[in-house]
Amino acid sequence: MTTALQPPLPSHPLLRMRLAPHGGMPRAIDGAWWPRSYDLLVELPRLLAGLPRTWGHVTSVTVNGATWSAVPGRMLVSNEVVRLRRTVAASAPHTIVLLAPGRGRWDLLVVPPDTTEEAAEPLMAAAAGDPV
Repeated sequence: MTTALQPPLPSHPLLRMRLAPHGGMPRAIDGAWWPRSYDLLVELPRLLAGLPRTWGHVTSVTVNGATWSAVPGRMLVSNEVVRLRRTVAASAPHTIVLLAPGRGRWDLLVVPPDTTEEAAEPLMAAAAGDPV
């Protein structure tokens, strides 16, 4: 198991994430996340720390195995075990799936880290259902 330390808040850049408004209609994509690298051990703790508290404790994360540099079977994030799963499904190469028992499932579009801000902004807006 890998342990991820809590990053110090002041020195870390803001989380680049945009979520769709919570509504009654199910969505294929619940928002977008634009990580700064493909290092899941660094990026995942930042993502989970920035999620709405109403989502509860995310216990399982599925990522595309061909995209991320390292995917251990589980890791400790904020003193909670998170199971990590890899998929190579062609249907969702740029998504991350977050599961919280009793709370729900959220699929986020992953904007590649090397995407320019000009290209990332419309992708994130569209994933969140914002007018572009």
